[in-house]
Amino acid sequence: MSKVVSFSGTDSFFPGGSIYPNPKESSLFFSLGHHVDVYFPHQKRSRISAPVVFAGERFERKKPSIEILPDECLFEIFRRLPGGRERSSCACVSKHWLSLVSNIRRDEINDNKGGVVSEVEDEDVEGDGYLSRSLEGKKATDVRLAAIAVGTSSRGGLGKLFIRGSNSKRGVTSVGLRAISRGCPSLRVLSLWNLSSVGDEGLCEIADGCHQLEKLDLCHCPAITDKSLIALAKGCPTLKDLAIEGCANIGNEGLQAVAHSCPNLKSISIKNCPLVGDQGIASILSSALCTLTKVKLQALNITDVSLAVIGHYGKAVTDLSLTSLPNVSEKGFWVMGNGHGLQKLKSFAVTSCRGVTDLGLEAVAKGCPNLKQLCLHKCAFLSDNGLVSFSKTASSLESLQLEECHRITQFGLFGSLLNCCAKLKALSLVNCLGVKDLNLGLPPVSPCKSLRSLSIRNCPGFGDSSLVALGKLCPQLQHVELNGLHGITDAGFLPLLESCEAGLVKVNLSGCVNLSDKVVCIMADLHGSTLELLNLDGCRVSDPSLVAIAENCQLLNDLDVSKCAITDSGVAALARSNQINLQILSVSGCSKVSDKSLPSLGKLGETLIGLNLQHCKAISSSTVDLLVEQLWRCDILF
Repeated sequence: MSKVVSFSGTDSFFPGGSIYPNPKESSLFFSLGHHVDVYFPHQKRSRISAPVVFAGERFERKKPSIEILPDECLFEIFRRLPGGRERSSCACVSKHWLSLVSNIRRDEINDNKGGVVSEVEDEDVEGDGYLSRSLEGKKATDVRLAAIAVGTSSRGGLGKLFIRGSNSKRGVTSVGLRAISRGCPSLRVLSLWNLSSVGDEGLCEIADGCHQLEKLDLCHCPAITDKSLIALAKGCPTLKDLAIEGCANIGNEGLQAVAHSCPNLKSISIKNCPLVGDQGIASILSSALCTLTKVKLQALNITDVSLAVIGHYGKAVTDLSLTSLPNVSEKGFWVMGNGHGLQKLKSFAVTSCRGVTDLGLEAVAKGCPNLKQLCLHKCAFLSDNGLVSFSKTASSLESLQLEECHRITQFGLFGSLLNCCAKLKALSLVNCLGVKDLNLGLPPVSPCKSLRSLSIRNCPGFGDSSLVALGKLCPQLQHVELNGLHGITDAGFLPLLESCEAGLVKVNLSGCVNLSDKVVCIMADLHGSTLELLNLDGCRVSDPSLVAIAENCQLLNDLDVSKCAITDSGVAALARSNQINLQILSVSGCSKVSDKSLPSLGKLGETLIGLNLQHCKAISSSTVDLLVEQLWRCDILF
C-alpha cells in the first residue's frame, strides 16, 4: 500500500467533512438489481485487525479488506494516488469506488510532495479538453457521467459533452453533473436536451467547476431557472455561445446576468421561452460589453421595442434570424431599419412575422447596406412592390430566398431580377402560390449576368412561358433546380438549355413529370462537358437518355433516375462507357431493372460509393447479396 498511497503522519485528512452534501445522494450510484454493490453508511468504526467469525466452537479469522474503511478514509487514499491512470483503475472496481473517485476535485488531489512519486508523471492533470462524449436515451445516467469524468481526466481532458434525453428510471441528475464539474475543468461545450430531472443544482455545479465553458445549449430543460444562468454568468465569463429553447422558467433576470458578466458572448439563440421579454433582449443587445455577431429569436413575447434596440445597438451583428414574433408589427421593422446600427448585417432571415410589409422591408434594405442574404418565409403581407423596392435598394444582395410568400407573383419575381444589383448570384422560390404562368412579353433589357443558381420548387402555377423568360434574362446559370413543376414541358426547358452560356453543372428536375428523353439528350449534347449532377427522379425518360449521358457526360458523378422507365439495356449502356465515373447512382423504383443488370452494376461499382436499389421489384435478394459482397466499398440501399 505504501507504493500506492503517499500518506505520512504529518498529512491531514481532507477537511471538507463528508464527500456528499446529502448522504442519500451516494445511493444513486448503486443498482438494486441482482448484482448489488454493498454500501456501508457513514458511522464510527472500532479499530480491529480483521473480521472474526464464530462458527460453532471454531474461530475463523478472515483476511483484512480495504472495504471495511469508512468512505472518508477511502477518499483520502484515492486523492493521494500518484496519477490519473491509477485513479481510473480504482474507479473500475465498483460503483462505490467510482462514486468516491468522481467526487475528487482537481484542487483536492495531493501533489505528492514529500511522498512517493509515481514513475510516470501525470502530465494531463489539467487537460486541454480535446475529447468529446455523447450520451443518449437509456445510456444517459449519473453512473456513466461519473465514469466519463474519471476516464477522460488522464486522457487529454473532456472538452465537449452532449446529453440527449436520459434513462427513465435512473436519469441524469445533479449528482452526475457534479462529477463532471469536479473531474472536467477543461469542459468547453455542454449541450443538455430533454432533461426534466436536471435543475439549478446541477448547472450551479457546472458553473462552480467548469470555468472554461464557452458554449452552452439548453433545450427543453423545464427545471432550470434564472438561478442557473446567473451562476453560469458569474462562473463562466468566457461564454461565447448561448442557446436556450423550451425552458419555461428562464426569463429576463438570467439574460441580464449574462449581459453583465460575459463580455465575450458572440452568439445567442432563444426559442420558445415565455418569460423572456423586451427587458432581457434589450439588456443583451445594449450592454456596453456587447460583441454579439449572431442573434436568433423565435416564439418570444417581445415587441417592437426589442427590434428597435437591435437596430440601434446591433453594431457587430452579422446574422439575424426572427421567427414567429406575433407582437412585432410593421413599426418594429421600420424602426430597426432606420436605426442604422446594422451596418455589418450580412444575413437576415424572417419567418412568420406579420410585421414584414413593403414599408418595413424597404427600411431594412436602406439600413443594412452590406446585406448579402435575405430569406423570407411565410410573410403574408409582402407584395411585389415591396420586393422590387427592396431589390433596388439592396446594393450588396447575393442571395434571395422566398418561401410561402403567396402575394408574390411573376411581376415581383421578374421585377426583382430586372432591378437587382450586379451581385445577385442565387434566387430561390418555394411554394409561392401567387406565381402564375403569364406571357409577360419582356422588353429588351440588360440580362442579369450575375445569377448562377435558380431554384423553383413546388410552385404549381409556374410554367413554360415563365421558364423561357428566365432563360433569356439569366444566361449565366450553372445550377438549375426545378422540382415538382408539372407545368414545365420540353417546349419550355429547351430554350433555357440553349440560353445558358456558361454550361450547366448541377441540374435537378425531380418531379417534372412532363419532361422527356428529348430534353435529356439535348442537355447531354450541349452541357455534357460541364454536367456533374443530374436528378431525373420521376421524369418521363428511358434508355435513350442513359445512352446520351454515357456518351457525353464524362464529368458526371451523381445520377438519379428513380421511378423512370429505364431497363437493363440502359444500365448496360452506362457500364460500357469508358469515360463516365459515377460515384452515386439511384435506380430506386425502376421496375424494369432486373437481375440481368448484375454484371453492369458490378462494372459501375468500380467507382461507385453509393447505390440505391430500393423498390426494384425485379432484382432478387440473392442478386443484392452478391452486389453487397462484390461492392464492399459501396453503400447499397435495398
